[in-house]
Amino acid sequence: MRNFINNFFRSKNNQTALFFWQFCILNFLLSELLTNSHALATTIGSDKNNLNSINSLPQITVTAKSDLTTYNSFQSTSSLRLNKALKDTPQSISVVGQAQIRDQNIVNLEEASRYVPSFFVKQGEGNRDQISIRGNDSTADFFIDGARDDMQYFRDFYNIEQIEFLKGPNALSFGRGGSGGLVNRISKLANGEKIRRIVLSGGSFENRRLETDLSDKINQKTAMRFNGVYEKSNTFRDFGNLEKFGINPTLSYIFNKNTDIKIGYEYFNDQRFNDRGLPSQNGAPLKIRSSKFVGNPDQYNSKNSLNSGFAIINHEFNNQLKLKNYTRFTTYDKYYKNAYPNGAVDSNGLFKFSAYDNAQNRNNFTNQTDLTAKFETKNIKHELLLGTEITHQATNIQRKDGYFNGTNNKDIFISIHDGINTNALDYRLSTASKSSVRVLSGFLQDNITFNKYFEMVAGARLDNFSITNKNIVSDKKYSRTDNLISPKLALILKPQKNISNYVSYSVSYLPSSGDQFSVLDAKTKNLKAEKLQNYELGAKWDVSEKFNLTGALFVLDRTNSQANDPNGSGFYVLSGSSRTKGFEASANGEIYKNFNLIAGFSHLNAQITSATTNATKGKKLALTPQNKLSIWGKYNFSEKFSAGLGFIKQSSQFASIDNSVRINGYHRFDGALYYKINHKIRAQINVENIFNKKYYLTGHNNNNLQPGSVRAFKGNLVIDF
Repeated sequence: MRNFINNFFRSKNNQTALFFWQFCILNFLLSELLTNSHALATTIGSDKNNLNSINSLPQITVTAKSDLTTYNSFQSTSSLRLNKALKDTPQSISVVGQAQIRDQNIVNLEEASRYVPSFFVKQGEGNRDQISIRGNDSTADFFIDGARDDMQYFRDFYNIEQIEFLKGPNALSFGRGGSGGLVNRISKLANGEKIRRIVLSGGSFENRRLETDLSDKINQKTAMRFNGVYEKSNTFRDFGNLEKFGINPTLSYIFNKNTDIKIGYEYFNDQRFNDRGLPSQNGAPLKIRSSKFVGNPDQYNSKNSLNSGFAIINHEFNNQLKLKNYTRFTTYDKYYKNAYPNGAVDSNGLFKFSAYDNAQNRNNFTNQTDLTAKFETKNIKHELLLGTEITHQATNIQRKDGYFNGTNNKDIFISIHDGINTNALDYRLSTASKSSVRVLSGFLQDNITFNKYFEMVAGARLDNFSITNKNIVSDKKYSRTDNLISPKLALILKPQKNISNYVSYSVSYLPSSGDQFSVLDAKTKNLKAEKLQNYELGAKWDVSEKFNLTGALFVLDRTNSQANDPNGSGFYVLSGSSRTKGFEASANGEIYKNFNLIAGFSHLNAQITSATTNATKGKKLALTPQNKLSIWGKYNFSEKFSAGLGFIKQSSQFASIDNSVRINGYHRFDGALYYKINHKIRAQINVENIFNKKYYLTGHNNNNLQPGSVRAFKGNLVIDF
């Protein structure tokens, strides 16, 4: 135990140690503040002279604790911008709730998506979250409580209540993009619940992590919550390491019985070795040990920080009319550099090696207003949503290319057998740009209930999307404005109260400037947005109060994709297209007493249907395995002891759209043991890749391929006080 504690608190420099102890002291002070404030509120409440006056005020209502006995979730706030039952939501949605987050020790997107059908993580050049959803790649379809969070960084889930994975485009609720779906994180907010929790983690590769969750009522009208995280770890890859720190205080205040406000702030900092993986050889990932690193480790580092503040105001005019306004402002700063494999390994063991660095900063502003009205017309019930959204985004990007050994060579050839390469590098400006994006949106949605058997959701959204991009190097400026109308229509049939069948059609658009608005130039400024159309037929069955089944068939068409002009003008034409046809199914919850299950399956046929700038007709979409099967089960042997076992099987996939490098499929087993020491302390240990299976998980392109983790252990000690 002494060695474990020494290792946990061991730091390589004084700044890290100071950072950690400041975090601990801050948590202690906040805990004391909440405890003393709660005691004071209790004393006041018990004073007979003040009892009547306190009770006459509107009060913080303590929200019930999350159900940690089952993996099933029945509610979603994302798809329709309403708090609706999942079976009443005509869209395929996977919800990763607190029980799953706790039991699988989920702290990032890769871990959260393992048991989600149709979702696959990509390497993201080792410096960001990047996903493939139903065959469509994205670096921008991430949201926090419904507000866009599209900067490129690795998100941590220390302050997240649940993660909602939405499949298929849903522009009516979220606006442009979402080509294959999106990820919406639901935050832990101040709700009056009394929580004093510390989670201490440690494991393989010197993993050390501390999380805190402190929450309470300050008085009858005010509640506070503080979530924090500090983590320092190495990885199974040579030279791999990361360090991150985050704090997220939130406050809730009730003005009167009809109006309340929630405010919060987050600071998050992430620094890591941005691993670009290994190159290919002969059309397959290089056959070499998984931990092997090639290149110059001094040229790999990534630094990200964000500051974010938000306010949510809710007002009830009456039981039928409600207003919500949500404002969020976030600043992001990011820098990374890498020297990476840029070609396949040849027969002599040589491959091309390149380098660049990148600096970005971005300011995001979002203001959303939702007005919800419930009424009836001739015995037909309506839940009408009228909304507006104003967003503004300003981004500065600068990229420098690396040149080797004081020459004008941006590429050199190195040997896979040499390992570490120390050729001198200097970085010279390549591109720099400033972009400004403004979006004005209005939307209308009606959730219509005709009777207990039949419902309909219909609506449309108008996005006025305006972008200006200035190339600093060439001193040229380009602008474009698109007016995008995105309809949605869904019919829901309920033959029984606990069963729903639906058919839906939805549309979204992706402007020609791309996910990160960095490609607006003379060749793209006149191009219309890509169009995404999703046709879906699905069924949902709440088998019991704790277990449900879902399934969906879908066709997702992507048109207006860029293709080279066959007349040789050098410009693009919008004749490219792709199609994903698929099926997905899931089962979640408690099958019988003491046994919980998460199971998912997806089958995807995703290919180019008309040639684009990057692929010919018939090519398979990149990093989209045809089949994915995942099963996780947990059994409670007693009140104190439980065990979990997981199985993941995935078919092969192509690393890039040219289909020249195939990543073989794989299967692996994960597991966990849980022990409740007493009513305030519990311990668990999670094992990833129990049988130490060697495989490649994903990639960025043909020659940045990411090995899957070797066997790894992580232990948690959860202390409530």
